[in-house]
Amino acid sequence: MTHAQHGPQHGDTHNGHGHAQHGHAQHGHAHQGHAQHGHDHGHAQHGHARADLEGQAETLDLDADVLAEHIADITTWLPLNEPPRHIVDLGCGTGAGTFALLDRFPEAHVTAVDSSAPHLQRLREKACARGVEDRVRTVQADLDETEWPDLGTPDLVWASASMHHMADPDRALRTVRELLAPGGLFAVVELAGFPRFLPADAPEGRPGLEERCHTASERYHAEHVPHRGADWGPKLTAAGFALDGDRVISVNIEGSRSEAVGAYALGSLRRLRRGIVDTLTPEDLTALDRLLDTHGPGSVLRRDDLAVRTERTVWAARRKD
Repeated sequence: MTHAQHGPQHGDTHNGHGHAQHGHAQHGHAHQGHAQHGHDHGHAQHGHARADLEGQAETLDLDADVLAEHIADITTWLPLNEPPRHIVDLGCGTGAGTFALLDRFPEAHVTAVDSSAPHLQRLREKACARGVEDRVRTVQADLDETEWPDLGTPDLVWASASMHHMADPDRALRTVRELLAPGGLFAVVELAGFPRFLPADAPEGRPGLEERCHTASERYHAEHVPHRGADWGPKLTAAGFALDGDRVISVNIEGSRSEAVGAYALGSLRRLRRGIVDTLTPEDLTALDRLLDTHGPGSVLRRDDLAVRTERTVWAARRKD
């Protein structure tokens, strides 16, 4: 399988371990966020950080809703020798992976790890609403720290859109290897860039706008998030894993009548805008803002031709003993 097409990973909040401080305006797997990094810059930044974190959480929830079938497909594909009893979800965000894994493995317990206390609170509230709070443990941790908290000895570690955020992903991979039970499985899931939502001839007067926005975003992230788009197979092997398979899942959801897809597109394009606002031409920025104006006639919420197009790649690896 070629991985060249993967490009910068989607949204980087998917459950990212969260470097909101980098200013990556990603969509939903948008940085899970160290909102506290705004604390030196005054109350206005505090308010912005809270609003941004809430926006991330909403987009993560929409991501889980819109892509639920594809997440479930990955959990079904995992090459497990037997159903796991203890799962660690690294960079869990608001729980897209956590709840998919709980659904797939009804005897399992999940330790959900993230740097964002608000995201973990949201996850706990969901667990209570679903009646599975006794099967979920949340741990707030910065996974760039040399010493990780005690996460037990899991049979399965799941990292969705989080590994490429690590300051030292090779060290993190080695830490996961030491964490896993003998024969345990590590699933690394990444998405290929921001999802695409608009047809190529949209919007009227500025066709191809979305693709130009993606190009600008990819340039930014190539500099600031160098591990996005990585082929994790060789990295896993170098860290002492045996690769047990990989798979690309193509996502193409027609959402012309779906309010969730419209809201997902709106949140994603808002996050995309923040990272590229200084690089777009005035004409493209004006056209993008028309799409993001929820009260205007050109709002993305009023379109009936939206879709969700992206790719998700999963690598499954087993620790070698």
